[in-house]
Amino acid sequence: MPNSTAPDVLGHALQAYLNGQKKAALTVHSNVAEDEPLPASYFFRSLWEMPQLERTALEECRGRVLDLGAGAGCHALELQSRGFVVKAVDVSPGAAQVMEERGVRQVACHDLFHLPTTDENYDTILMLMNGIGLVGTLEGLEKFLAHAHKLLAPGGQILATSSDISYLYEDEEGALVLNLNGPYYGEVEYTMSYGDEAGPTFQWLFADATILQDYAEAAGYEVDFLDEDEQGQYLVRMTLRA
Repeated sequence: MPNSTAPDVLGHALQAYLNGQKKAALTVHSNVAEDEPLPASYFFRSLWEMPQLERTALEECRGRVLDLGAGAGCHALELQSRGFVVKAVDVSPGAAQVMEERGVRQVACHDLFHLPTTDENYDTILMLMNGIGLVGTLEGLEKFLAHAHKLLAPGGQILATSSDISYLYEDEEGALVLNLNGPYYGEVEYTMSYGDEAGPTFQWLFADATILQDYAEAAGYEVDFLDEDEQGQYLVRMTLRA
């Protein structure tokens, strides 16, 4: 469940933006790259402000949708406008409150591994903005793909984006320099800060396409890669085998 003692930096930034502070921005710190600003406005983007991968994913949604890591609800709101029944989930209590204020009809605050299973399952699980990252590690990916069996209706699908970040480990000649005895190179540690607040460190997974396919097929899914952008981010569909 969400850590109620940790500062909800994402929620505070989103609430500030919703309340008129249009320049509100998070700072993202990681163990693989320089600090980067993340404007809160990005979480409020309209359909035509979304990258093509996200627009494609929305076109591929079907049936009842579970939107994981929903942020300020931009995907859930777009799907609602198209007549979909959507449940939007985020670990941030502030984000959940923002989604409710913006008109998302079904909102819940959970982490990925405590999603309640119900009698009414989902036809689509949506995980955008490098959403596979929510699982944290390869171990977490295996755990989530198993849990998703209980969440999906027969023949249900997971639509997710991820990236191969091996380019961060290339030397000047373009050869990969990896510690083969260490953790998988796509397991990254992040912290986000907003103003004087720093959130807890969390793990985020960037899964290369080959390893994602291996894990998904081992967990009982058919895998289709639907699209890729110029930055190497890809959209994948994982369909539960009958």
